[in-house]
Amino acid sequence: MTQPLISIQGLYKLFGPNPKKHMPLVHDGKNKDEILAETAHTLGLKDINLDIYPGEIFVIMGLSGSGKSTLIRHFNRLIDPTEGNVIVEGEDIMHYDEKRLREFRRKKMSMVFQRFGLLPHYTVLDNVAYGLKNQKVPKAEREEKAKKWLEDVGLAGYEKQYPAQLSGGQQQRVGLARALCTDADILLMDEAFSALDPLIRSEMQDQLIHLQERLHKTIVFITHDLDEALRIGDRIAILRDGELIQLGKPAEILLHPADDYVEKFVRDVNRARALTVETVMQPAVCRISSDNIDEALAQMKQQNADYAFYVEGERYKGLLAMEQLAAASAPESIQELLEESCQAVSPDSPLEEVIPQTLNHSGPLPVVNQQGDLTGQLPRDVLMEVLTGHPTEDQKA
Repeated sequence: MTQPLISIQGLYKLFGPNPKKHMPLVHDGKNKDEILAETAHTLGLKDINLDIYPGEIFVIMGLSGSGKSTLIRHFNRLIDPTEGNVIVEGEDIMHYDEKRLREFRRKKMSMVFQRFGLLPHYTVLDNVAYGLKNQKVPKAEREEKAKKWLEDVGLAGYEKQYPAQLSGGQQQRVGLARALCTDADILLMDEAFSALDPLIRSEMQDQLIHLQERLHKTIVFITHDLDEALRIGDRIAILRDGELIQLGKPAEILLHPADDYVEKFVRDVNRARALTVETVMQPAVCRISSDNIDEALAQMKQQNADYAFYVEGERYKGLLAMEQLAAASAPESIQELLEESCQAVSPDSPLEEVIPQTLNHSGPLPVVNQQGDLTGQLPRDVLMEVLTGHPTEDQKA
């Protein structure tokens, strides 16, 4: 099993002049408001435990004051915990001295801030190369790398411009290029796109997704926007008042919210746009490879199936309906009885793209990957339950 790249263990943060003194109140179960009233200390994080794996986009989200920005700043020790451990590649960075911590921040983790954090008196090229300059990389080498990353984020030709001459979206692209230029394994992004207007924000999300497909960085992304979290996240952690409320894949969060707090987040999400076929499909149980009609009928009756998938090995060849098989004359071949009106769907397709096909066909849609393999089925009643949140009459029966 893959080992986590980052492991947060029993993390607590109590803000105030004497946090250690008041930690017993936290362990006794006092809530944030009670601790503030009794001690004038603010509970930032309470018993956070989570693992982040190499190459994933891990999203931490919650409302203002939930502790998400506090948590991400523990990853590179911009904030030290009151209690707990931050393990990166098997080492507890809480034991790092100042020199080693500085080296860790320079080479292991890069950070992209909400307000860009660019140096106004530096050119775009020098801003991107800034981290390499701190690492004492020779000028020619760092400028060559900086130009490459500017090209990758769509800013080739802007090298000699200054931040004030760029739009907000362009400035954030510079910030992203600067973070990537150091070739750090881990990218921390704290509300990185929230200051951008919706169109530019969507473009930056696309840019990040496309870059990640090639780079496979480990990205920790902070946001208060569930649509953004669902779009880019491999897994999502939801915080409330410094506590971890739910952790899971986007589909798990959307379909199975842990409590009313998470339910409020997901209530207005367009499920048809946020979910893909793969997240809701079922196993394609009734598979037929025999060319004999009688054998196919017997198999379908045994499995109580009105429809079956005709396959050669794993390759999908077509959909069979029992009604047509039963009415067929013996000389006919199974290939002649395949339903031409039933088109296969891709597991990567958003649900909104397959709704018309699902409504136009009474049987389950075959889910077929790029290699032509049958990977599952999408029944109409399952799709309707997912989109409405309620079981259909067929399922109730």
